[in-house]
Order: sequence, then structure tokens, then C-alpha cells
Amino acid sequence: MGLIELLGLAGSVSLLSGWRLYATVLVTGLAMRTGWVPLPDHLEMLTVLANPWVIGVAAVGAVIEFLADKVMWLDSAWDAVNSLIRPVGGALLALAIVDPGDPTWQVVAFLLGGGAAFAAHAGKASARAAVNASPEPVSNMVVSTAEDVATFGLLALAFANPIAATAIAAALLVLSIVLIVVVGRAVRRMLRRSGKPADPA
Repeated sequence: MGLIELLGLAGSVSLLSGWRLYATVLVTGLAMRTGWVPLPDHLEMLTVLANPWVIGVAAVGAVIEFLADKVMWLDSAWDAVNSLIRPVGGALLALAIVDPGDPTWQVVAFLLGGGAAFAAHAGKASARAAVNASPEPVSNMVVSTAEDVATFGLLALAFANPIAATAIAAALLVLSIVLIVVVGRAVRRMLRRSGKPADPA
């Protein structure tokens, strides 16, 4: 597997960790333990994720995240709690995917993986805060469910096709940046409006 494919796979896994870290670890561990997804040979260093204890902890975290993410405002609180955990988890997953024998690429993978996971997390958290401003709870559940489906589907595709993983990583990064910019502009507009003095009657 070439360097571009490796970096694409590491990037897509890191970005997906920014959305659903526990689910990403759980799916990777189960894929390695059961062989549902044909993981490339070079990912043997990820066998620690197939440990029953790791799978168990990831499963509990994934269930809690799945439920918390469906409740308006609780999802934002959960995102706040995971603001440090997701980037670190994404960085460690990227580090495990890239060749552990080359210290230079270890550092690059760790930094880029952490940055990618943070960007995805920030984009997700920003978008969900905007959705929570809606008075009805349905949109929150729809967005959360779409994130669940996208995470599992894109993760399976990334492992099955490392070339596609590069495109996935690029698309997710662009989406995350767009979400951050769009929500940031919306928040600034709201703050400007709220700061204007009321018109005299």
C-alpha cells in the first residue's frame, strides 16, 4: 500500500473519530476479530483494538454516545466532554495505521490525525449547536442518525478500499471546514442582531 493510500486511510479514520470515536474503535476491533471487513495486512498493529476489553469499553461508549446524541442539548454537552478525547483518539488511530518504524511519519501521522479529528469534531459540534437552536427535536434525531449511518458506511468503505479512503478524507475535511465557517458566520450574525438597540415605538 502506497503512502497516499496510507495517509488517506489514516485521515478518514481520524476524521470519522471526530464524529464517532467509540463507534470507530468498536467497528475496527470487530472487523479485525471477526473478519467482516478485509483489512489490509499492514494494519496488524491495530490488533489491540480486537482485545475483548477494548471492544467492550468501546461498545459501552458507543451506546452512551448513540443515546446522548439523540437528545437535544445533551448532545452538545457530550460533544463538550469529548472535545479532548476525540482528537487524541483520532491521533492515536492515525499513528497506529502509519508505519510505526519511521519516527518522522509517526509524528506527522499523530499531528495530522489529531488535527483532522479536531476539525471533524468542531464541525460536528458547531452544526449540532445550530440544529439545537431549532424548537423541534426531530431535526436533531435525523442529523444524529445520518451521522451514525455515514460513520459506519464510510468506515467500512475506507477499510475495504484505501484509494477511496483518500477521497473520503478530503470530502470529510472540506465538509468539516464548511460547517465551521457557516455556523461561525450564523453565530456572528445573531450576535450582531442581538447587540442592536431596539427600534423606538
